[in-house]
Amino acid sequence: MKISLITVVFNGAAFIRDCIDSIVGQTYDNIEYIVIDGGSTDGTVDIVRSYGDKISHFISERDNGLYDAMNKGIGMATGDVVGILNADDFYPHANVIRDVMALFSQSQCDAIYGDIVYVDRLNTEKVTRYWKSGPFRPNAFLWGWMPGHPSFFVKRNLYEQHGLFRLDMKSAADYELMLRFIHKHRATLAYLNEIIVVMRAGGVSNASVGNRLRANRDDRLAWQLNSLRPYTVTLWMKPLRKIGQFFSKPPATYRKTE
Repeated sequence: MKISLITVVFNGAAFIRDCIDSIVGQTYDNIEYIVIDGGSTDGTVDIVRSYGDKISHFISERDNGLYDAMNKGIGMATGDVVGILNADDFYPHANVIRDVMALFSQSQCDAIYGDIVYVDRLNTEKVTRYWKSGPFRPNAFLWGWMPGHPSFFVKRNLYEQHGLFRLDMKSAADYELMLRFIHKHRATLAYLNEIIVVMRAGGVSNASVGNRLRANRDDRLAWQLNSLRPYTVTLWMKPLRKIGQFFSKPPATYRKTE
């Protein structure tokens, strides 16, 4: 099977090499790599172009934000599976995509997700948060569960059947899309029990109490737009579930070499 990996970037020269290197260094050999740049002015474009034909498709133009750029990448993708890795993030070892695609073949599922670690932006050896998603259970979204979106790999036909990211959902667009695919349309899932993405800390939705309240409002809207009814506790369980992630410790060997 072919996988399309998409990186969206805007003025990401500081970290984009780590992201690209972690993709072009994967051992799985049937990868289509798409980079969507929002018109960077800090040298990002030159860095991306320096990789030559290791980048399958590259465009640099103004867009309407992160999720508009993701939608562009999905529209260009020709793989059986689509994954998205943001410019600040990277895969922890060279066999991530091999492991993901092996599980797709074994499980015949619609989507796969795994675990994530957050690290200090400058010192990537310093772990600040460990998101262990755990196995999926039916109606888990009603109890505040969701997989980490950067670890979410999806059969391309799900986007064709159920739509792309909604640009009116702001920072909750990834939550709304996964709610739509998994909870509403019952996409079948498989859990890859390993850390498959390293993220540099600094998410917008949790940057302040005000941002968290706005994110909670957008999460509620995601249910309404899909004609779904959450429990009373659903939207507060979602942020509360994150608290334990700041105290959990990942396996010391998550950046394995074999």
